[in-house]
This record gives sequence, C-alpha cells and structure tokens, in this order.
Amino acid sequence: MILLQTEQLGVRFGGLLALDNCNLALPEGSLSGLIGPNGAGKTTVFNLLSGFISPTQGTMVFAGQELNGLPPHARTRLGMARTFQNIRLFEDLTVLDNVLVGLHCRRRTRWWEGLVHSPRYRREEREQGRRALALLEEVGLKDAALEKAGQLPYGGQRRLEIARALATRPRLLLLDEPAAGLNPQETLELMDFLRDIRVRHGLTMLVIEHNLRLVMNLCEHLTVLDHGLTIAQGPPGDIQKNPLVIKAYLGT
Repeated sequence: MILLQTEQLGVRFGGLLALDNCNLALPEGSLSGLIGPNGAGKTTVFNLLSGFISPTQGTMVFAGQELNGLPPHARTRLGMARTFQNIRLFEDLTVLDNVLVGLHCRRRTRWWEGLVHSPRYRREEREQGRRALALLEEVGLKDAALEKAGQLPYGGQRRLEIARALATRPRLLLLDEPAAGLNPQETLELMDFLRDIRVRHGLTMLVIEHNLRLVMNLCEHLTVLDHGLTIAQGPPGDIQKNPLVIKAYLGT
C-alpha cells in the first residue's frame, strides 16, 4: 500500500521556483531518504507535506486523504509528524511536558472535563503521564524527565524532539536532518535507534540528511533534488553511481 503520494508537486515564491514536479510514492513501512545539495528544495518538501506552506501546483495524498488545503493540526491527526532541522522544543518546559504536548492531539476528553476534573479527565491524565514516561524511557531520557528541555545536551534534545513526534502516534515520521550536530558515535547510535523505532511503532519514515553515509546505510530508497528538480530516484547503490548526483554534489 502506498501511504504517501505526491504528483507534480511544486511551489514558487514570487519568481523563484523552489520545487518543481516532485513525485514521491512511499510504501507503508518503508524507510526513504530525500537528499541533495543546500537549497535543493528538501525542507520545502517537508513544509509542503506538513502544511506550513501551500503548493502552487500538484497534489498530495496521505492514507487516501487529499492533503491540499488541510491545516497542520489536521495532518497530525491523520498520522503525520515531523522534526525540524533547527530543533524546536519548548525550552522552558520540562522534558516530560514537551512529550505531553505531543500527546495532547490524541486526547478524548472535552475541555470542560478539565475544568471540573471529571473522573474520565483524571484517568486520561494518568494514562498520558505513563505514556510520556514510557516514550522518554524509550529514547533514554526518563531520568531527565523533570529537567528543563533547554538544559539537555544537543543529542538529548534531538531525541526529545523525536519522542514528542512519536507521542502524536504517527504513521509517517518526517525527520529533517536528525544527525545534524551529532558526532560519529552519536550518529551510529541514531541509526540503530531509528531502525528500532521504525519496527516498534510500525512507522513509515522519510529522512532528509546531509550525512550521506547515514542515508546510504539506513534508507532503502532515495530521491535526489537539485535546484528544486528531481534528478534521480532509486536504491542507494544506484544513486551512488548516478552521474547527475555526482555532478550535483561535486560539480564537473
């Protein structure tokens, strides 16, 4: 089953063509990569998929649902979650509260039940607290649950952002440069971690990454962008040998 499909997806900012005719087809359960030089249009794809910007052409379909025109929170409810190239945490909230924010979109109780602290509301509060702690344990941050998120080391903040995304119970996880700022050992640990959560949570993943060693070893299929255009698609072994890809990264 194709979980996410885009056809002729494109966007212009004034006279600037940021993305043109981007066609993606992500089978459910797949782990795919989106690569290309700086300014190739990779984050633009994520911003289109997550509803931060609107396309000027093309369609996006997720789990049979047309995405064009849907706001970001509606896409989250459908089962899409993302992280950011520049980490975006609530730095003054605790690590635990950051994960609870992600869980909020799955609440079943009504707002007025919170005002009167109904039994159903209190029960859901306890359930979500247990769920948040379980996610923190999964990413190795349970002992830091009551620390402020901004006090975590960089690698810990990366994992917290992933935990918050997992809290929304996604079917598709969009990861924007998850290895940025990590040292080689942390990058290896991240690869194992992503493989683990993919299986444990039954995820489909799309990863943007400049670390070519990571994507070549982690992903099953790659799409390469250059100046907003798709120049290659295929398994990592074929992409490594593609002359257009080599030219885009290294020049002629």
